[in-house]
Amino acid sequence: MTRLMFLIVFIIIIALITIFALDSYTGKSYIFLFFTITSNTLLYFGFRKNAIFFDTFIGIFLWLGFWFKTTMILIFFENRFIEKVGKFDGSGIQFDNALLISAIAFSALILASFIRENYIFKYPTIDIENSSLFKFYILHRIKIIIFYISLFLFIGVTNYYFHIYQRGEISPSDIPFIISGIYKWLLLFGLSTFAALILKYEFSMKRRAIYFVPILTLIESAITNVSLLSRGMILNSSSLGLGLMRYSYINKYKINIKYWLFIIFIMIFVFIVSISFANKLREYSFLQTQQNHTISETFSNINVTKNVGSIFHLIVSRSVGMEGVLAISTQENLGWNIFSEALSEKYDESKTSFYDSFVDSGYVNSKEQNRHILSMPGFIAFFYYPESLLFLFIVLFSIGIIVSLIEVSAYKLGKNNQILSALIAQVIAYRLIHFGYVPAQSYLLFGTIFLNLLMIYSIDKILFVWYKNKDTNVTT
Repeated sequence: MTRLMFLIVFIIIIALITIFALDSYTGKSYIFLFFTITSNTLLYFGFRKNAIFFDTFIGIFLWLGFWFKTTMILIFFENRFIEKVGKFDGSGIQFDNALLISAIAFSALILASFIRENYIFKYPTIDIENSSLFKFYILHRIKIIIFYISLFLFIGVTNYYFHIYQRGEISPSDIPFIISGIYKWLLLFGLSTFAALILKYEFSMKRRAIYFVPILTLIESAITNVSLLSRGMILNSSSLGLGLMRYSYINKYKINIKYWLFIIFIMIFVFIVSISFANKLREYSFLQTQQNHTISETFSNINVTKNVGSIFHLIVSRSVGMEGVLAISTQENLGWNIFSEALSEKYDESKTSFYDSFVDSGYVNSKEQNRHILSMPGFIAFFYYPESLLFLFIVLFSIGIIVSLIEVSAYKLGKNNQILSALIAQVIAYRLIHFGYVPAQSYLLFGTIFLNLLMIYSIDKILFVWYKNKDTNVTT
């Protein structure tokens, strides 16, 4: 009954927002309604009983970047997008075309999710921990937690100090590739992988609400993202939290709603603090290239309250989606040649990206100022370069199926760890949302994910053999 009431309230809210947005929409109402229905159905699919984590995160990201952003801009920003959107002039024809493209893409993902649920995979209704890694953790728990704390502090401090990998910055050329690669893995999801394992093992041991480790993982995520000059601390943290909620629920751990509300409150608080520090460090990094400016001057006027107010603007402006579709769909020279050119883009931090040049976004990279700034079209806009709705539908349906198989593999190789599966699903969904720059290098991310999972699987197998031989020797 509670679930039904929540759904009814949600539908009423969506309906009211849609009515207000339609008042400013310049295109056809039925296309906007089709866009609204498909977008919110995709979001709903991410929270249904048999949803996988990719359903959840892709639904949230696309909902924020398309439906939520579009309605907020129509209602509060007088139909003016914050970023430059190619040749979009606000006309109803251009708007209708972009919304139709988006709705077709959403429909492909909805169908893929339906096929996955009925013919490929559903998470089991119970998931008890029995891996050899779990046994190893029980025997060496304190040492492992100390190692985890030491590792994320070391990586965070050294990454910030040496600028190994930071958002919007050109990477130093004197850092060895292997060192840079390890840092990128740890910063993006390697450290969060440690957190996923520790969270599962801690809750499996105690089978009740605990506070220290969840808060510790939030601190790790904050330090990691501040060192990256990133305001995305909420991403990995929310995926770990969502995975932990499902894992605790299916195993009927003694955890009530007050505990989750407390953890969510702490997560939001740490998120706001991390945004405040990240904003100031980004400001310091920019000012340092323009004039003599000390870090103490930058932090002398830090204002956490101001950053609370900027979160809404941050969500609307930084959620990738509708601008990309509008920008690409309004170009006149689309086709397979353009798609091939975008697909073959080479990585060069000193050059403006293909997409930014193609739609004349205004972003220009500057090696002299150590800046590496670009905008992303997102995977829906990118796969519309050929200007074919059929191609877009087929590709997005295929992506939905393939990513679900990757999540299944993450669950199996990760020794039935739903918290880890949630993390991997979020990382992939986030990559798809920000897809479009050097797409051919996506193999690096997926290869790293596979190696990450293979490492966990291999260590567990080695420990299994070790403990088996040890028990045999003791018996004999």
